[in-house]
Amino acid sequence: MNKRRVVITGLGCTTPLANTVDGFFDGVCQGKTGIDTIKNFDTSQYPVRFGGEVKNFNISDYVDHRVGKRMDRFTQLATAAAVQAVSDSGIDFSKEDLDKCGSIIGTGIGGIKEIEEQHIRLLEKSPNKVSPFCVPKLMANAASGTISILYGLKGPNICIVTACASASHAVGEAFYNILSDRSDIVITGGSEAALTPIGLASFCALRSLSTKNDTPQIASRPFDIDRDGFVMAEGAGIVVIEEYEHAKKRGAKIYAELLGYGATGDGHHITAPLPDGNGAKRAMEVALKQSGLSVEKIDYVNAHGTSTQLNDVAETTAIKAVMGDHAYKLAINSTKSCIGHSLGASGGIELIAACKSIEKSILHPTINLDNVDPACDDKLDFVPNVARDAKINYAMSNSLGFGGHNCSLVIGKI
Repeated sequence: MNKRRVVITGLGCTTPLANTVDGFFDGVCQGKTGIDTIKNFDTSQYPVRFGGEVKNFNISDYVDHRVGKRMDRFTQLATAAAVQAVSDSGIDFSKEDLDKCGSIIGTGIGGIKEIEEQHIRLLEKSPNKVSPFCVPKLMANAASGTISILYGLKGPNICIVTACASASHAVGEAFYNILSDRSDIVITGGSEAALTPIGLASFCALRSLSTKNDTPQIASRPFDIDRDGFVMAEGAGIVVIEEYEHAKKRGAKIYAELLGYGATGDGHHITAPLPDGNGAKRAMEVALKQSGLSVEKIDYVNAHGTSTQLNDVAETTAIKAVMGDHAYKLAINSTKSCIGHSLGASGGIELIAACKSIEKSILHPTINLDNVDPACDDKLDFVPNVARDAKINYAMSNSLGFGGHNCSLVIGKI
């Protein structure tokens, strides 16, 4: 049997910069930031008062208002991105074998906004005032289920929960689903809307966030010596992937081919990565091995790049361990410098950035990178502050999550 190939044919996103793929990618290429003082709730008593909120968003622009009201915000963001991605792909599901079409969506936390709101109802009113929609709104699998229902998909309907690696793992598992001939088309990626009172308070308590309240626009500064933590954000990044011959037959536009997927565990600590980045290193090696590419073929790495002390050093150490001398010839950037860290959605959004980089032959900058931390190696090319033209044939996207989850995806021009 001939080996099946998997390609990316549709992109959709909701981000702190823009709620369209073109708006998002144009923004990051211009070095804009979507990070600002939080407007959706009162943060006056918080040690951190800023983040990456999705702005000017209305779910009624994508689905019927009554349907949208029955979704938590993370499902709304995912659904909007999925509608964009399906439209972009040109797929007409009425002409497809729905048994071979699926939805695999990741989230790190799920419907935390709904949990908060209903808990307040419970405490301030009574148990019988808790909404009957509470469970279907808060459950982490609501996004995958909603997208499956929206298009009548009968294939795999799966939710992946691996913290900040959720979206990338979802794409990887969807990739395997198509390779194994269980599906021809999968809507996949991730969504998160945890920028809520308890969500923000929890990460503040963990002391993992930047506290640059007076200058939020420059707070997310991956690899910079003055970084002091990540910036919490929300959003969704969803892609349509399908079997290559299927896409070719219907004349689909192809952004990139998915070539490799690596998933490993640190076995080390619930929040901290292995200091030597060994888990991330092994994920990259697995993805490269499956792709069949030598390290010299990789032109660009979209790094996890969170702007935390531990992650940035561990990841750059891992990249150097995998790439050897070639690490100093490829480009590395962090999309989170512009939009913050959208947790379980980040890998989906960053995969979209990598696809657009291949399509447009441009690398977006890592903004706010004024002085590279020597521990991250100032000889590496982090594309500081200014975008540049670059021919990109092969790219890698990394995602690392609390719990010791590591994921790497390799994509290529076709």
